[in-house]
Amino acid sequence: MSKARIGVYGMGTMGRALALNIAEKGFDVAVSNRNAGDLPQVADAGETLKGRLTAHAGLADFVAALERPRSILFMIPSGAPLDQMIDQIVPLLGKGDLLIDGGNADFNETRRRGDALAAQGIDFVGMGVSGGEEGARHGPSIMVGGPFATYRRIRDIIEAIAARYQGDPCAARLGPDGAGHFVKTVHNGIEYADMQMIGEIYGILRDAKGWDAARSAALFERWNKGPLQSYLIEITGKVLAAVDPETGLPMTDVILDRAGQKGTGRWTVIEALKLGQSASAIEAAVAARSWSAAKPARMAGEKALPFAAQGQVTMGESALEAALLAAKIIAYSQGFSLLRAASENFDWDVDLARVAEIWRAGCIIRSALLDDIAGAARAGMPHGNLILSDAFAAPLLAGLGPLRDLVAEAALAGIPVPALAASLAYLETMRRGRGTANLIQAQRDFFGAHGFERTDREGRGFHGPWGLGTGA
Repeated sequence: MSKARIGVYGMGTMGRALALNIAEKGFDVAVSNRNAGDLPQVADAGETLKGRLTAHAGLADFVAALERPRSILFMIPSGAPLDQMIDQIVPLLGKGDLLIDGGNADFNETRRRGDALAAQGIDFVGMGVSGGEEGARHGPSIMVGGPFATYRRIRDIIEAIAARYQGDPCAARLGPDGAGHFVKTVHNGIEYADMQMIGEIYGILRDAKGWDAARSAALFERWNKGPLQSYLIEITGKVLAAVDPETGLPMTDVILDRAGQKGTGRWTVIEALKLGQSASAIEAAVAARSWSAAKPARMAGEKALPFAAQGQVTMGESALEAALLAAKIIAYSQGFSLLRAASENFDWDVDLARVAEIWRAGCIIRSALLDDIAGAARAGMPHGNLILSDAFAAPLLAGLGPLRDLVAEAALAGIPVPALAASLAYLETMRRGRGTANLIQAQRDFFGAHGFERTDREGRGFHGPWGLGTGA
């Protein structure tokens, strides 16, 4: 019996879908799982895949079923479970064999694992996969990090199973070691911000305008035919239009307002802080999910801290659309600035235009904006910032007034819009040549003699006439 070209370990939703996708594209696949009871349904994939996919309950049998040098894709949680699996499987491998982590992983851990495995002669690749179950089964966006020579061994498989945008595979090797997982992390951070901003608009429509779910659904469906066209806008319309079969109520009206998170949004914010970058829209979205988890406290707060609205949100549909588009551009811009900073810091040489291109299909944040983002990145982002690119000047200027009005009216109406407000603050700050950090520098010099720069001469280390007192 011929050996399988690749093995997939982990038959959860994503692992099973990817294994079937690989087999469907003509590659022989061996699969295994911690719970062997899940294997028969994967192996019985139908006549079209018969013989392409074989299931193996034992780890040794699974490894033995692979052609050398072996390539094994792990689709399991990337924390302790992955480390435990690596410890179990490495004794069964030989030099030159390849392990691929296809889960959501902290890129720092990907770098650590790669170094440790390289010392044992085992190749390692960190691979970000976006698109959910449907994407994994029929075409995800794939972000790979690892040595180029290693990527070449699996490139045909990766590009075959990836989504296509006008014939171009939405997959690429984006740099060495943790580059792929870092790009996937930032993708998810932008996803957090995008979802939160959409949620805030929904909150305005529901709580400030009194719209029911069906009316809001129709608006999102209309928006998806214009500049806001994206997967998340599309599914928002579908979600809001859905009806609960048990109660007959809009599905969203029977879902608890408490959202979970798996860590990638937090990682984005943490790495932005480490690299001295702003990810304020993403940070607001992460914070909002944390606040959503505090449901009992929020219920108590509604009684303890009652609020009387001092105004209404009067903006029309077109103004809301312009405001959301401007805020969405800010979220992408902050994400790409973070990618640029990480690429420079870790010497990855990430092609930012290619990142935008492979996000155009398959992934959760696929959007009409990405063509313009790819073009702007390829032309060279002025000062490393997308918002300074010519392609985005018009929508940002057109959306600035509506975004201001939206944040102001929402505040007076008592409707929280943290991500939209963070985007507005960032945009207002980045369009002012003179800010207020001069006062902060004076304060730092006063209490700590840190020194400052002057506007009228070169150099650092100037001090102010603060007298003898230096504060505490």
